[in-house]
Amino acid sequence: MEQTAPPGPDPLTRLALEKLNDIVVPQPVAWLPQTWGWLALALLLLALIAWGLLRRHRRHVANRYRREALADLGSIEATLGAAETRAQAIAGIAEILKRVALKAWPRPATASLSGKAWLAFLAQHDGGSLATEPASRFLDDLEYHADAAHMEENDARHFAEAARRWIERHHVSA
Repeated sequence: MEQTAPPGPDPLTRLALEKLNDIVVPQPVAWLPQTWGWLALALLLLALIAWGLLRRHRRHVANRYRREALADLGSIEATLGAAETRAQAIAGIAEILKRVALKAWPRPATASLSGKAWLAFLAQHDGGSLATEPASRFLDDLEYHADAAHMEENDARHFAEAARRWIERHHVSA
């Protein structure tokens, strides 16, 4: 059997096929904004991001004294367990609190504070975590009290925790 070629399209179909054009692919969409509004919004967002990063950096630099004080406090807390080093550790915690206050506030406002005035200052800038017992007992003219050496380890740890909270949370007005 002889195979015959399939019949071609009729003349009307052939004419229609000849008039067809190839598919035209459009140009890719540009990623750049086409109006000034989008450009202004992009610039505003970039400015806000830069401002936020600058503010975060300034806060990080301004709180360096807190991080250093917390690191010092952590090393002192390790010595609270031994009774022979506890009095020295408590005095070290009081010294750290004074150094933090001297760094955060003007020297004339904090350097001369002691006793009840010192406790009032600490309570005023925190909400009272250091005005509680046993913290107030040892911060009130600590250098004149001999009972710091007899402080219980649990009380010393509460005192160190109160000092940590004060260092982390005290508020310095701008």
